[in-house]
Parts: sequence; C-alpha cells; structure tokens
Amino acid sequence: MRIVAGAFGGRRLVVPKDSRVRPTSDRVREAWMSILGNAIPGARVLDLYAGSGALGLEALSRGAAWVEFVELSAPSLHALQANISTLQVEDRVQVHRGDALRFVERLGAGAYDLALADPPYGHDAAARLTALFRRTPFARILSVEHRADQPVGGDETRRYGDTALTFSRAP
Repeated sequence: MRIVAGAFGGRRLVVPKDSRVRPTSDRVREAWMSILGNAIPGARVLDLYAGSGALGLEALSRGAAWVEFVELSAPSLHALQANISTLQVEDRVQVHRGDALRFVERLGAGAYDLALADPPYGHDAAARLTALFRRTPFARILSVEHRADQPVGGDETRRYGDTALTFSRAP
C-alpha cells in the first residue's frame, strides 16, 4: 500500500500483520480524497479505525494541518507508529489507543473539520457512527467506508464495486 498523492505521494506504508484488517484500496482512497478535495488543506482530521493510518496520512500528504488517529488493535497501532515515523510527521499527529465509538461519544460538536472512518465490515459500526454524528456532529464532514449492500444513512453515498463511501455533513 502507498500514499496516492500529495507531499508523500508514492511513499509505501506498512500494513498491519492482522488477517482481520482490510486496507482501503488505492482506487477508493484516491476517489475519497478527491471528493473531499478543498476541505482537506488546513483541516483538523480525525481518522477512526485507523489501521495503518493510510487515510489520515493521505490527508496530511494533501495538506491537512493535524490528524488524530483512533485505533484499538495492537498490530495496527504498531504499523501506524511505523508509518508516522517513516514519514516523520510526529509533530502533526496524535494517536489514541481505544474504541472509536467510545472516543466519538465524548466529543463535542465541531471538534474536527473532517472525520474519516473505515470500521470493520462485519459489524454495525458504520451505521452506529453515523447515528452518533447525527446526534452530535463532531466534524463538519463525516465520511465512512462500508459494504455497498449495507446503507448507513448519510447525506450522499458513492459506490465502488462492493465498497461504498457515505458522506454526512453537519447542519
């Protein structure tokens, strides 16, 4: 896996040694960042279910000012820390070890500009995350990757084969 574009374009990322991890494809990540486009430069970004950190690091590569990563899995945290170190962005990120839904429950409205999430497909986390956002819009934009056959109730959904990206905007 690699950073698709921006300052770190082409740089390779370490992927967690965990069979449960399903990294977002380069094609979907490129489409995702293109959709967010002008919202990325200077943004405060939250990367939920961070895994290797590919989404948040892609946002940094494209001009985000700050990224906070939330991840629970030890193998994913190890890969994330390795990627942060390789790209030398320690001064532009913060890593939280914990459950993404619990982390979001503690946030106030407008805590971030962008929230990116790639929760496990086998659970209802994408729909639960969108519901939490509806109650307290913790970012200007929440974007969630999920299975295309499981709608999550956002404002706009784009499909890429069996993967979908759903975007929700704060009122």
